[in-house]
Amino acid sequence: MFRTALRTLRSHRLRFAMPALAVVLGVAFVTGSLLYGDSVQAAVNRAHSNSQPDASVSITAADSPTADTAEAPALDDTLLRRLRALPSAGAARGVVEGRSFLVGSDGTLVGDLYQAAGVNYVPDDGGKDVRYPLTAGHGPRGATEIAVDRRTAERAGYRVGARVRVVVNGTARDARLVGVFTAHDSRVDSGGTLTAFDTATAQRHFAPTPNGYSAITLTAADGTSDAQLAEQAQKLLPSGLRAVTRADLESGAASEEDSDKLTTLLLSFAGVALFVSTFLVANTFTMLSAARAREHALLRAVGATRNHVMRMVLAEAALVGTAASAIGYGLGIGAANLLGSLFDASGAGSATVRAWSTKPLIAAFAVGIGVTVLAAYVPARRAAAVPPVAALRTVQPSSAASLRRRNTIGLIVTACGALLVAAAVGEPDLLFGAVPLLLVGLIVLTPLLALGITGLLRSPLTRLAGIRGKLAVENARRNPRRTAATATTLMVGLAMVTAVTVVVTSVNRFDEQEVDSSMTSDLRITAVDFGEIGEGTAARVRRLADAEAVTPVIHTYLDIPHTTSLDVTAVDPAAVERAASLSVREGSLDRLGHGIAVTEELATAHGWRLGSRVSGTFTDASAHTPGTRTSLPVVAIYDGPDDLSPALVSDRALPRPTGAEDRPTISSVLVKAAPGRTAALRQEIRRTLDNPALLVQDHADARADATARTAPFLNIMYAMLSVTVLIGVLGVVNTMGMAVFERVREIGLLRAIGLDRAGVGSVLRLESVTISLFGSALGVVAGTAIGAAAVLGQEVLPLVIPWDRAALFFVASAAIGVLASLWPGRQAARLPMLEAIGADTE
Repeated sequence: MFRTALRTLRSHRLRFAMPALAVVLGVAFVTGSLLYGDSVQAAVNRAHSNSQPDASVSITAADSPTADTAEAPALDDTLLRRLRALPSAGAARGVVEGRSFLVGSDGTLVGDLYQAAGVNYVPDDGGKDVRYPLTAGHGPRGATEIAVDRRTAERAGYRVGARVRVVVNGTARDARLVGVFTAHDSRVDSGGTLTAFDTATAQRHFAPTPNGYSAITLTAADGTSDAQLAEQAQKLLPSGLRAVTRADLESGAASEEDSDKLTTLLLSFAGVALFVSTFLVANTFTMLSAARAREHALLRAVGATRNHVMRMVLAEAALVGTAASAIGYGLGIGAANLLGSLFDASGAGSATVRAWSTKPLIAAFAVGIGVTVLAAYVPARRAAAVPPVAALRTVQPSSAASLRRRNTIGLIVTACGALLVAAAVGEPDLLFGAVPLLLVGLIVLTPLLALGITGLLRSPLTRLAGIRGKLAVENARRNPRRTAATATTLMVGLAMVTAVTVVVTSVNRFDEQEVDSSMTSDLRITAVDFGEIGEGTAARVRRLADAEAVTPVIHTYLDIPHTTSLDVTAVDPAAVERAASLSVREGSLDRLGHGIAVTEELATAHGWRLGSRVSGTFTDASAHTPGTRTSLPVVAIYDGPDDLSPALVSDRALPRPTGAEDRPTISSVLVKAAPGRTAALRQEIRRTLDNPALLVQDHADARADATARTAPFLNIMYAMLSVTVLIGVLGVVNTMGMAVFERVREIGLLRAIGLDRAGVGSVLRLESVTISLFGSALGVVAGTAIGAAAVLGQEVLPLVIPWDRAALFFVASAAIGVLASLWPGRQAARLPMLEAIGADTE
């Protein structure tokens, strides 16, 4: 049986090439995802294990503070000295960490900003820090000195002695690079940076309380276990703090990593690609079974049983799957490295991809062989059902009855999927079940749709291309199952692409609307992602000659007794009206320094009027100390953008911060420029601040920045889904190539009655374009419906249909059809006419 299968593969190797390639792509996607996920997890585990070699026990805040403890007690020098005095503690270290950005030699920020951190350098008697071993220079010894990790120094292009700029607490400042160290830290391994300051400077920048620490770590003395040290340290700790061993910290950190989520996401895309591959494989074996009907009948005539024929076809599929799995695994290694470059989650190649790994290897062959055999099962059963007497005739097409059953099932499933998609507008979670159901229903219903749509195209194509157009349409209609299977490979990929495009386009429109409504000033200063605006930023801009009005915007809360918290925006009372172009209905903002202004809607809801007093306590989402109770009179009722609603207070009314974590978060700085000086002022602000972590934008810049945020996500989605679309292209090429082999006699007869070689190629080209456009039409319509349901399920998002992208998809589909027909058309045109006329139907 296997010898027969091998001979079949050798004789039909070109026909098996396309389905094998589709399986190769799917297996490579699966293997690459698993290898990449394993490499990232291994790198993260190594980083967590090596990041704090001196930490046996860490002192952190308790997960659930007690009722009488509103906040964790301070980690200060007093507690540090008490812990250091423990006989079981060989050493104790106060840790201070926070956000710190490094500016590279090219003036841009270095590394992943989310993972950019500032730490304190704690030297021993010899001036070295065991946690950050130096490779060059010395540790920082003052406020103007820093050290950075080796990878960051290489990426930034700095050497010891260089003058550098760092951004801390939203303010850029100069420093001298005095040391470079090695850091086994998960943040560095994730593409981030580590900037080390001396402890006093780090405390000023990052400490939650004056002269406090973010954490305290203990090193166990010789002969003391981590658990024993933790138990003894816990006895010294006040309520609200706990001692955690190194092993517990590492296990908790490992469980919080996102590598599993990323691997699952990648595998979901690989699953879609493999799902589409099954149609290509099934279509190939179906066409081969029809073409080899006489061969199978002869096998039956000489004594082969049905099971023997079916096992032979499945053996062919298993061999194709095995070869595809082996090749796919090899390509998967390259795909894993490509994924590392695409997501940059491993930090400059820190996550090494292992070429051989048990789980990905087993998954590759299980998926590759399983998908191929499963897709070939139905064609194998049909091949086994060929009776011996069929040796003298070809197999007839599927009966109308079977199509009627399929159409009935397809209509029911599609209707259920459409209803679920419509219901998902109110319940977005339903989309997870509605989308697969709708696509499966369309797949089952595609033969009926193929007959209907191609029937509508008969007249237009006949008028445009004459008899060649009619022949192309009739060829597509001849076997609706085959046309449906070919179109399905394109439909699924384009449906996903269109759905993502609809969602992203709608999000972009929402962001643009947000900018239009909130950008009421000439210029706006905001921080980059994960950055912040320094306290003195507004004051520095205010001193510029072309700046007429400048106000910071600080979002906070006013907790009012017996009601919910009130969103409050703190601003500069003297500048906000001009800087933000507010419309005051009653009262005046001149007295905002001693009161509160509210929108008309808020005043109506609470029954407030001018002079009404609003009492409460200021709090902030990042605050760690209780706010100060205040009572403010309503001094104005105004209309303003959402960013400055529903209430305004003076920034001087906020409580003064007691530590780094209690500093108010400035969301933006609004600037009113002198008439005609907006562009000049923008450049002057950039020169004055000299801070790449701050964005100085006018209205056009803000709009462009808002829409640019989704571009990387959309590009990644397109890159992931491009594999599925590529498999769809292979499906069209495969179908047209197989059609040439099936229609040898037909092509010869067409040549005999006057159709030249160019005409034969034109017929195949029109047929290929018809199938491609049919598949893309189904995909675009289904994807639009899915994307629209996802958007309408979010109340704030406007629905935007990207008609330009939809048109581009159709143009691309037509191009796919033309390209897919080139090789089959060339093969058909090269067939000798007399040999083609006398050829068998195969």
